[in-house]
Amino acid sequence: MGQKQAGVGVVVLLLLFCLSEAQWRGRSAHNPSPTLLSLPSQMNVPQQSESGMPQFPQNNPILASQGFPSQIPVQTPVMSVGRPGQDPLGVQSKQFLQGPIEKLTWTFPRLPEEPEQPAVPFNLRQPISANSVAAHCGENSVYVEVMEDFFGTGKPQMASAFSLGGCTATGVDNTAQVLIFESELHGCNSMSTITGDELIYTFSLIYTPQDAGPVLRSSGAVVGIECHYPRMHNVSSNALMPTWVSYATTKVAEELLVFSLKLMTDDWRFERPSHQYFLGDFINIEASVMAYNHVPFRVFVDHCIATAVPDINAVPSYSFIENNGCLVDAKITGSSSHFLPRSQNDKLQFQLEAFRFQQENSGLVYITCVLKVAAASTPTNAAQKACSFATNRWVSADESDQVCGCCDSNCGTRIGSDQVIKDLRSESANIGPISVKEYGSGHL
Repeated sequence: MGQKQAGVGVVVLLLLFCLSEAQWRGRSAHNPSPTLLSLPSQMNVPQQSESGMPQFPQNNPILASQGFPSQIPVQTPVMSVGRPGQDPLGVQSKQFLQGPIEKLTWTFPRLPEEPEQPAVPFNLRQPISANSVAAHCGENSVYVEVMEDFFGTGKPQMASAFSLGGCTATGVDNTAQVLIFESELHGCNSMSTITGDELIYTFSLIYTPQDAGPVLRSSGAVVGIECHYPRMHNVSSNALMPTWVSYATTKVAEELLVFSLKLMTDDWRFERPSHQYFLGDFINIEASVMAYNHVPFRVFVDHCIATAVPDINAVPSYSFIENNGCLVDAKITGSSSHFLPRSQNDKLQFQLEAFRFQQENSGLVYITCVLKVAAASTPTNAAQKACSFATNRWVSADESDQVCGCCDSNCGTRIGSDQVIKDLRSESANIGPISVKEYGSGHL
């Protein structure tokens, strides 16, 4: 029985092996999953002969001589219609690009480049000190004026931002936008210093920013103010002076006079901090006298001389006020130099058109004037006057033009009263160096 089964298995294997490749592919196309052939249920089983070899019946339809029976149809392969790129066996094949391929032109995006900054002509503007504080030292007090536009920027500051040594302003000039401070010499936390021949009182004008918010748009500032007074006696370990004071000492103290010559700003309110001018500018000069324990005085400019060096005897030199108060510069050179109408007895103001000495490259000018005073009650005369030349005639700053008639000749001292001569006091004052430049040769 076992031998018979083995024989049948060999026949089936041979049958399967002998199938052509085309037939196998055809069957695969119709039925991708191959199935085993089933044998007929009534297949004759070969009998074993006496020799032991199996014998098959002749009418067995499965076996044929040297091949397959003609009844088995030969299947032709069928092309399967499927997705592109898939061969008939259902196996995906590679795709090949055909024809020329256009070169890729895409690149990574770049940030736009900023154009180069051209050269910009720029000069850093240097801050200029504002002339916003003026002080007047009296016999026993100090008088200070402070402009509300303290920094000269056009923006007024609040009055509460200023103090004089902790003292608030005593007055406000709303028209001029000026704060006024007044204090005794020993008040407002002043400090006194004694030098060899002077007694100095120092005050501090303090500005504290009042800006609101987290930012500051101004900085604090402290302006020192000094009042100088000459000492009449020295303190030493020598013998004590008598308790009484001599008549001569009292007379000197009563007649103490302080002369000054200053450059002023265009509005004549403050002393000009810069001595730099250009040709064509006006040099504002103020002569003044301060009297202690004395009757009111009227000040005059007797004569002035300009030099290129501090020595008044140097060459070259130019005398522009002479003949006891005649401002001759306008008549000599055709300039616009003149005295201003007097507004105070203890002050006299005049404008001098800026000039340079020829063949002097430095452009420096030193001015030395002799100032003199007379009692304010004394009328002007040929020896005490202030005359300017304008429109081909001489005019007086004191509205007494008749005293200027001698300016074209000789205004010698022709005074009928000896008391007038006795009342005259004079002293020399100077300013300089004043630097006068041509336009385009420098900056302020």
